[in-house]
Amino acid sequence: MTRMLPTESRTAARSRKLRDADLLKANVTAEPVTEPLGGYLRRQRERRGMNVAELSRVTRIPTASLEAIEADRFDELPGEVFVRGFLGAYAQAVGVLPAEVVARYTSSRRIAYVTPLPMQTPLQAAREGQGGRRFGVAIAFVLLLILLSLALSIVLKPRGHDMPAELSRADASGMQLG
Repeated sequence: MTRMLPTESRTAARSRKLRDADLLKANVTAEPVTEPLGGYLRRQRERRGMNVAELSRVTRIPTASLEAIEADRFDELPGEVFVRGFLGAYAQAVGVLPAEVVARYTSSRRIAYVTPLPMQTPLQAAREGQGGRRFGVAIAFVLLLILLSLALSIVLKPRGHDMPAELSRADASGMQLG
C-alpha cells in the first residue's frame, strides 16, 4: 500500500503511484548498474535534450551543484539532505523515478562512521553534580556558622547594668570627676 503525503488526497496519491509506475516502466532498459550515478543522470538529461542551464532553471538547483552531481563530486554539495533533494528534483526533471536515483545514491555512498562522543551515564552525571552540590553545602554551612556566631555575640553581649565591678567603678569615678 502506498503511503500518502500529509497534504494529498487519495486520488492524488493514486495518480502519483501510477505516474511513478509509468516512469519506472519507461526506464526499464538494460542499463548497467555499475555506471556512476552522475554519468547516468547526465545521459538521461542529454536524452531529453536539456542543457545544464535549462535544468538549473527548471529545478532551481545552482549550475555548480548540477555539475558537481554529474561529476560525482557529492562532497562539494551542501549536505546530505540537500544532496537527496537535488537528486530527487534532478531525476524528476529528466523523467527518472526519484526514489530509484536516491536509492542508487544511498547504495553507492560509503558510510562514514563517526565515533560518537562518550555520553555520561546518569550515575556519572550525579557524581559530577554532587561535587557542585557539596561545594554549595559547604558555603551554606560556613554562612550558617557566621550567622550563629553573630547571633550569639548579640545575645551574650554585656549590657550596661551587667558590667563587671572593675569597669563599673571606673565608670562611676569618671562621672564624679567630670
